[in-house]
Amino acid sequence: MTTQVMREAHGSGRQVWGAVLAALAASALYAGVPAHAAGAVPYDARAAEVTVSGTHFVDGYGREVVLRGFNVSGETKLAENGGLPFASVEDARKSARALRELGGANSVRFLLSWAAAEPVRGQVDEVYLSRATAQMREFLAVGLRVYPDFHQDLFSRYVFDKDSWYSGDGAPRWVFQAGGYPRESCGICAHWGQNITQNQAVKSAMGDFWANRNGIQDSFLDTAQATMTYLAAHLDGTEFAAIAGFDPYNEPYAGQYASGEDGAAWEQGRLWPFYEKFRARMDAAGWQGKPAFVEPNMFWNSNLSFMKQTGGLTGVGTLGPRYVFNTHFYDQARMSGFFNLSKAKDGEYTADFDSVRNKSTALDSPAIVSEFGHPLTGTSSDKAPSVGKGQYQALDSGLGGRTWWQNPAAAGPVLSATQWQWDIHSGRHHEAMNDNPNKIRTTGDAWNDEDLSAVRLDDSGTPVLRQDPRLLDRLYPSAVAGHTLAFLYEDRSRDAGKTITWSQIPANMPELARLIGSELPYGVLVWRGGNASAPTELHLPAGFDPATTTVVSDLGTVTGPGTTGAIALAPEPGGTNARRILLSGAAEGPHFALVSAAPATAGQRTAVQQELARWAAAAGLG
Repeated sequence: MTTQVMREAHGSGRQVWGAVLAALAASALYAGVPAHAAGAVPYDARAAEVTVSGTHFVDGYGREVVLRGFNVSGETKLAENGGLPFASVEDARKSARALRELGGANSVRFLLSWAAAEPVRGQVDEVYLSRATAQMREFLAVGLRVYPDFHQDLFSRYVFDKDSWYSGDGAPRWVFQAGGYPRESCGICAHWGQNITQNQAVKSAMGDFWANRNGIQDSFLDTAQATMTYLAAHLDGTEFAAIAGFDPYNEPYAGQYASGEDGAAWEQGRLWPFYEKFRARMDAAGWQGKPAFVEPNMFWNSNLSFMKQTGGLTGVGTLGPRYVFNTHFYDQARMSGFFNLSKAKDGEYTADFDSVRNKSTALDSPAIVSEFGHPLTGTSSDKAPSVGKGQYQALDSGLGGRTWWQNPAAAGPVLSATQWQWDIHSGRHHEAMNDNPNKIRTTGDAWNDEDLSAVRLDDSGTPVLRQDPRLLDRLYPSAVAGHTLAFLYEDRSRDAGKTITWSQIPANMPELARLIGSELPYGVLVWRGGNASAPTELHLPAGFDPATTTVVSDLGTVTGPGTTGAIALAPEPGGTNARRILLSGAAEGPHFALVSAAPATAGQRTAVQQELARWAAAAGLG
């Protein structure tokens, strides 16, 4: 995205927003919260903390919370920065602010490297932990929640020869040296991921980890505990409150199954006992109140039938408040450039993401999709706009746009998610692949020919988006005082320069159709009020000009919300230009709120309010 587009995204509302910030500096929006200084919202630890209640995340005010953001960053997979997500604290700071202002995030999955944390067996590198903590602190400083992840792909970079076509990340060199593995070879592979099931060295190393051969799983758990202990000791109380939990292991797979074993049996016999051990290490490190974000067999929800396996933590029982069901989803069929050559359509991924919602219900746990996305260059990159729109649509609702207005009660919960990935140095790397100085990788993610970063630096060193800002910086219910009944966001993102609209307004709502038009984005939230002592919040994208943003709700109507009242505009915590809509209503409801980027007269707002009230009453949302 060019600098000019960035200016247009903020639009003419910059001066208005400056006035809003100045007004907020003189008054608090929450009872008991100090007045804002110089427009920066003080970090509210009670709002930042996340715990588990049934199938929902909740904050310290009792509100349902949706976590949305990105993975930071794929650079952890590389050697160029010593296993850190960023080259420096300054880069982390620049990335964090851009992620807040351009990406609309409230959370990040923060990647860590076992190889960097324990380069010598039994010796945790506190210099690495110190640097990682300093970078993590920059994301906490701008009001983002963080959940760390000890990342791995293909087990370890050290599995691969210097002249290999592929590389991995994760385990230290000493683990591989102790294993005595065969020379690696993927055979005939079209994609790096095939190494998981075809490369015997990778499969053997994975299997050894789950069997704890040579005590390597114990060593990993020791390092994880030391890492969590370090974070708990070196983050202050307010910062630590915003640590949402910990992802123990990225994309787990057996490596090779025992005779008669399948994915579900492996999860019960190997994976779940590992998670119980990790959970105990969290407790010992002072993380008792934070959940483990546990991932199932990585192939449980593949959309390629010949890759799909049993799993999804079936058979382990309900998870309870100390765990979160954490999964990934990629459209492997379209990513292949072979199995599906079409673009994604309205409702394309509802079944895929409803399977995640169903797991959440069965396990009595919140669900988060901690990775999703699509390549931005390569043979399937022309599908990226439609795939991205479809994936976000399915995260927001279990219904396609054609049917949402007719049956919103069936929409299901809004899913938390972090897109892969956010790397400001996309296309500017200098990575010696597998430590081979003759194979310097600079383009894309500089790792196995991937290119999924949503951001890059322009020639002036300014972060700019590589995807449509309408797609990435989204309206979403970041905190709901009560319970979300239905949510829809029509982002009006573009594909090949054409605005794509999937939601269809019913014919009996002509005033609503007239207001929202055909070009500007809008969203609708329906919720039942509760006992929370703070308002419902919706993140407001930067593309919504504060002066012309229209909110139509049972709580009132307004174009150009002010800083007080039942419908108010406020900055997001952390001192950036990110902003939110606050909706305050004492009654149980149900409540509804339409948020549109289009201006409206008082008469138009009243007419739309009446249509929405009739629709909500007839929609079975009580």
